[in-house]
Amino acid sequence: MNNMNKKVVGPPNTASTPVPTDAEICKILVERVDVQHKSVGIVAGVIGKNERRVIAHGHLDVGDPRPLNGDTVFEIGSITKLFTSLLLTDMAQRGLISLDDPVARYLPSTVRMPERNGRAITLVDLATHTSGLPRMPENFNPRNPNNPYNDYTVELLYQFLSNYSLTRDIGSQFEYSNLGYGILGLALARRADMDYESLVRSRICVLLGMNDTQITLTPEMKARLAVCHDDPLKPVVNWGVPALAGCGALRSTVNDLLIFLSANLGLTRSPLAPAMAAQLKLRRPDRQGGKETGLGWTISSSNGKEFIWHNGEAVVTAPG
Repeated sequence: MNNMNKKVVGPPNTASTPVPTDAEICKILVERVDVQHKSVGIVAGVIGKNERRVIAHGHLDVGDPRPLNGDTVFEIGSITKLFTSLLLTDMAQRGLISLDDPVARYLPSTVRMPERNGRAITLVDLATHTSGLPRMPENFNPRNPNNPYNDYTVELLYQFLSNYSLTRDIGSQFEYSNLGYGILGLALARRADMDYESLVRSRICVLLGMNDTQITLTPEMKARLAVCHDDPLKPVVNWGVPALAGCGALRSTVNDLLIFLSANLGLTRSPLAPAMAAQLKLRRPDRQGGKETGLGWTISSSNGKEFIWHNGEAVVTAPG
């Protein structure tokens, strides 16, 4: 993770591959930070059957002497989608919802969820980016481009949905949609009768012991929060994502994300193991050759090996 782009990558689920040493990883980080000036600081995490390592280089901000470490707090952007899709499979396994439930069931009756050719958009359509909804709502017009989601309200979201007409059949095509995952997070939170952050905390973070993964930061966490930077490495504000939280609102640390990866890989026992496995059982084709999308995760193949991953980054109008 670094304080301009953030990524978590799941290792291949086939035979293990050699992992660089700490010194080799540090050399890469030094090159990117000190030579190429691509970031102010980067934290890398490595996890395996018998190892868990954190390698860091750089600082919280330009001119700030405080070093980064595994407890540095970052905006994780679209890695949030992994938590949203895990909530989906967890709630399905507990019988609270079905993956094929129409999304409209969990939104106010006053909202007209788009349909096409007699088919309704389902929860699983949102989770696999095949709902037919666009990447972003058409009424998304941020007053502050440096904090674009902050003034987009639930009322604006409902207004968009009630007036939007789908341009293609549901399930016919992959289109990565922050809008779709924002709706998914909102629908699940409404079904659970709590806000999205409380749902993530209670059903995932508390169970796994991820104490530094949340949206609302404590003063102590704010002191560890990496400053965000643009391409010229000038500081920018941390984003607020109130209405579409399920697509990219979470903050976390490398140490917490290693806990999350360990549970997903089965290296540590977790009550969420069945729900995590379910995220990879249902797959639909991605728009790019050789790739599929599970529920949240992207699945790529290379040289006969399968890679399961997701990234997160902050750009002008989208967190991933």
